[in-house]
Amino acid sequence: MIGLTLSNDCYQTLKLKRMKKILLVTACFLVQNISAQVNRFVYQVTMKSDAENKNDVKTENAYLDISREKSQFYSENRVKRDSVMQAMFQSGGARNFNREQMEGLRTNIDYSIEKDKTSQKVVFKNRIGRDTYSYEEDRPISWKMLTETTKIGDYKVQKAETDFAGRKWTAWFTTDLPYQDGPYKFAGLPGLIVKIEDDKGEYSFDLMKNYKIADFPESNRFGNTMKVKRTDYTKQLERFRKDPEAFVSSQSGGGGGGNIRIGAPMSRGGGGSQNPADMRKRMQERMKEELKRNSNPIELN
Repeated sequence: MIGLTLSNDCYQTLKLKRMKKILLVTACFLVQNISAQVNRFVYQVTMKSDAENKNDVKTENAYLDISREKSQFYSENRVKRDSVMQAMFQSGGARNFNREQMEGLRTNIDYSIEKDKTSQKVVFKNRIGRDTYSYEEDRPISWKMLTETTKIGDYKVQKAETDFAGRKWTAWFTTDLPYQDGPYKFAGLPGLIVKIEDDKGEYSFDLMKNYKIADFPESNRFGNTMKVKRTDYTKQLERFRKDPEAFVSSQSGGGGGGNIRIGAPMSRGGGGSQNPADMRKRMQERMKEELKRNSNPIELN
């Protein structure tokens, strides 16, 4: 009887050890799975980007996706647009272009920003004409922390101020969330930025909601990607603003249609041949409209 009792005790001990091992492996898997997820924060971006018409207030959503290694900030419409354009090119290119569908996905946030958590590098990408230009931000953001606190939604927030790229910004950040990040190029505060706006009331970013996603979405960048210094990017942007048609024609591939910006009409109703002269005229009009719509950019210098 004693031997039988000892055998049962040993069996129970081995069974408990096995269960603990299974639970430990399961817990490690769950922790790894959770840490691999991306946290998405949705901001409402309000813009007065037309210098001649400050009554024209534009709003759209943008995503700040955060993982352990990096974060990315970009337009919600850009993700939808890239998906539509990818499907369009796979099924026949310009012949399947649907103007009405693309009009609903126009965006004033055609740039994307990636922040590397380890190196602290901030990389800005934007398309000028048919190519994408990428540069590493070389202007550190210096914050002035204030003691003022309040509550925005469910979050207790604290006030901070900074001068960046020709604008004075007021931010409200929270330590209720374990992230030291924010929309656009803003980061470096001891918490997540819930709201930030400039003193002229021309640009603001307001956190609306957050949820988890499996991974960062794939980005479809058409044309070439040019890595340049920020000063060189500024020069290229000025060249485009002075004469967009000449700038696009000077890019690789010569003149013609190329990869033009969102909403440019290539065809109506999803297909059909187009008169080259009419297409060229519409492209010129759209470029002028685009420049006017962005004549009051978020960065003034």
